[in-house]
Amino acid sequence: MPTNVRETVAQEYRYELLTWPEINEAVAMNKVVVLPVGSTEQHAPHLPLDVDAKLSSAVAYEAGRRAPEEMLVLPPVAYGYCHHVMDFPGTITIEPTTFVRFLLDITRSVAYHGFKRLIILNGHGSNHPLVEEAGRQTIVQTDALCVTLSWWQLVGAFWNKELRTSVVPGGCAHACELETSMYLHVDRPHVREALIDGRLPEYMQFPGEHEWHVTDLTAATGPATLIEWTSAYTETGVIGEAHKATPDKGRRVFDHAVTRMIALVRWLRNRPAPPRRDHHAQAPTFALPFGW
Repeated sequence: MPTNVRETVAQEYRYELLTWPEINEAVAMNKVVVLPVGSTEQHAPHLPLDVDAKLSSAVAYEAGRRAPEEMLVLPPVAYGYCHHVMDFPGTITIEPTTFVRFLLDITRSVAYHGFKRLIILNGHGSNHPLVEEAGRQTIVQTDALCVTLSWWQLVGAFWNKELRTSVVPGGCAHACELETSMYLHVDRPHVREALIDGRLPEYMQFPGEHEWHVTDLTAATGPATLIEWTSAYTETGVIGEAHKATPDKGRRVFDHAVTRMIALVRWLRNRPAPPRRDHHAQAPTFALPFGW
């Protein structure tokens, strides 16, 4: 059992389980704070609605368990921007401005208490640009650095080279080989394995689609972004070759994601934060407006 406050804080990686005096100690220890973000949305007939939140938080929590002296993991945000998925029952969507402001309220609060290195770890594709915006605004509105990324960016090269067997591109997009493999490792009892059925997005049959518009989590995609209603190009909600998923692939890619997450935390924890340089000949007469 821990014998003092510092030892307690060094062993605890869950932000919400600390007391307020222990938070002060965590700040003094220069811990990196990680916010997992996901969504509650359809993931085909074989996966539960919690995939995106569960996978991002699972990576963050396991990284914290392995390196508790270096990081704290906030309670995950389990809702995201899913408007285009609302034709599938169960999906919950948050308006983009509400979502960004909510994340920013969290990061500003954490920065206010003294944590100056933050990571938002995303698990839902359509959240990605909004999470990045929240990170950008955190930096310009506080004195903290905030890194943003989606968990699959930690594993892309490894997954494609060592584990992936689905078609490239298009085989790993949503409820696919990658997400299904990860979920089989993290929470196999809740996978409806008899219902796993891989399907490529129907738009891939259109002329010119491979040149301009193909979606994939870990492979090169077309230069054009086109986010249609999800129901327009998948009957089941699967986008990719989910039938190629295995628990062993999930175990190996999960471990790689956790290892890379710890490396990211260690890099950010020690990264300098150079000061701004104001190049105005005359000092501005009012502060930059915020709140947009």
